[in-house]
Order: sequence, then C-alpha cells, then structure tokens
Amino acid sequence: MRVIEILGEKQVWAKAGQKVVRKYKCASGRRAGRVVASPAQCFAPIDVKKKLRMKKLKAQLGKKLSRKANRTKRVNPASKRVRSMNKGN
Repeated sequence: MRVIEILGEKQVWAKAGQKVVRKYKCASGRRAGRVVASPAQCFAPIDVKKKLRMKKLKAQLGKKLSRKANRTKRVNPASKRVRSMNKGN
C-alpha cells in the first residue's frame, strides 16, 4: 500500500463486469490517466498490435461505440455506483 502512494497511483472504484472493484489510476508511465487493475501495468510496454486493432475498430464504429458507452454509464446500476463512489476522489 505504501509503495503505491509513493509512485502516485491513486486507488479508484471501477467496474469489472457487473461488480464494483478497486483499481488504480496511473499518475505516470505510458498509461498516465488510465484506470488499470494493478500499478505495474502503468509501466508495462504497449502492445502495438492491440493498439492498431482498437484504432481500426474506433474508425469503423466511432459514434456507435461512444453512444453505447454513454448509455451504459447513464443506465447501468454498477456504473452509477462507480460514479457516485468516485465523487470524493
């Protein structure tokens, strides 16, 4: 727990399926600002193949993906819980 505080990774609430779990928000590294399951992931190398595949998918489904994500965040009970639990952070 102390090591995490020194590195600056902050613990936040996030969704894992329909469950609400503790995760970490990267303060530094290649994934700065991203929520990840373990602090070690902040400094892990980027998988270029996955990155390009995601970029292609977003190009195909851009608006559709964002609309679906926004609807989920608005409607899903777990998403609502996460939002309210992270309010103080």
